[in-house]
Amino acid sequence: MKMGKSVTALTISAGLFVGLAAQGQEETPVDMKDLPSQAQTTIKEKAGNDQIVRVAKETRKGKECYDAVVNKNGKEVAIRVDSNGKFMGTHPEKAEKKEKTEKY
Repeated sequence: MKMGKSVTALTISAGLFVGLAAQGQEETPVDMKDLPSQAQTTIKEKAGNDQIVRVAKETRKGKECYDAVVNKNGKEVAIRVDSNGKFMGTHPEKAEKKEKTEKY
C-alpha cells in the first residue's frame, strides 16, 4: 500500500512542477540600446558602477519587463524594471544550467 501512495505522491508532484514551469516567464536576450529609454535610465541608475552583464526581456503574468543582470561584488544580481522604467526590485541571479554538449 505504501508503494501506491508513493507513486501517487510522485505523480502529483511532477504534475505540479510541470504546471508551475509552464506558467513561468518567457525570457529573450536583448541589447540595452533596444530597451525603452525610461527602462534604460532606471537600470543605469540602479546599477551605478556595477557592470551590466546581460539584459533580458521577459513576460511575467502577461506584462512585459526587463531584467538587467549586474556583477555586484562578484555575484550576479538582476535588476527588474517594467517597460515604463518603474523599478520592480532585485533578486539574486541563479546560475544557469550548462547546456549539454554533443557527443562525437
